[in-house]
Amino acid sequence: MSQLKDQEYKKFEDIKHIRNDGSEFWSARELAPALEYNKWENFHKVIKRAMIACENSGHIIANDFPEVRKIVNAGVTSKPVKDYELTRYACYLIVQNGDPRKEVIALGQTYFAIQTYRQEVADHFNELDEDRRRLVVRGDIKQWNQLLAETAHDAGVITNEEFAIFQNAGYMGLYGGLDVDDIHKRKGLDVGQKILDYMGSTELIANLFRISQTEEKLRKDEITGAKAATATHYKVGKEVRGAIEKIGGTMPEDLPTPEKSIQQVEKEQIARLKAKAKAGKLMLDE
Repeated sequence: MSQLKDQEYKKFEDIKHIRNDGSEFWSARELAPALEYNKWENFHKVIKRAMIACENSGHIIANDFPEVRKIVNAGVTSKPVKDYELTRYACYLIVQNGDPRKEVIALGQTYFAIQTYRQEVADHFNELDEDRRRLVVRGDIKQWNQLLAETAHDAGVITNEEFAIFQNAGYMGLYGGLDVDDIHKRKGLDVGQKILDYMGSTELIANLFRISQTEEKLRKDEITGAKAATATHYKVGKEVRGAIEKIGGTMPEDLPTPEKSIQQVEKEQIARLKAKAKAGKLMLDE
């Protein structure tokens, strides 16, 4: 993703709200300016088109577009105005029905399409076999690692040496003092093999949480300086480790190393899909 896209994606993340029960929503009043709609009336028209699409897709409008009242200042007084607590799916439908000439709309379509897909994957994650779970989480880690690298750079982690120290700190926090080289040796990997490609889904999920939470903390706490960013990465890794220990989970360094790399798994999945497609084509030909 380009730096511009990442900044826009952050814009959508920054206005996301989390309720006490852990559910998320976006305020329509906050989403409007993020999508460069200056007049509520114009944005409300887009919302109405999205509601129609929602109903046509078999969803219940009230579930994805719950209406609320929001108090805003109007000079020396305040007044209630209509707002919506939008689900991720509602936001996706809104950007799909927005002005396609706006670059931010295209970015919003990509962002909410990815997030909606991730939610669908998460809903069915427990139904996936281990290989598919690994592929899903490894794909998310690639995206989050890129975002973390850019956020760390913004915080002041500039040189290659600083970034190597920064990365090692996160692993050391999560793996009880083991750095990248230590983990690499512990897994018995050859030179050039990446430790993330030889992790099972449970270990990958622990690292995904470390990466995503570090990125969010660096950004929201406005951490500055390579040392402070590195200390933050270590602290988050250590807290994730503490959470695993608290629930009686297996420490990441003690989890088994899969025999197959992510690349091998991916190759097998592609071959399976090709074989399936070929079989389907032959059946159609018959």
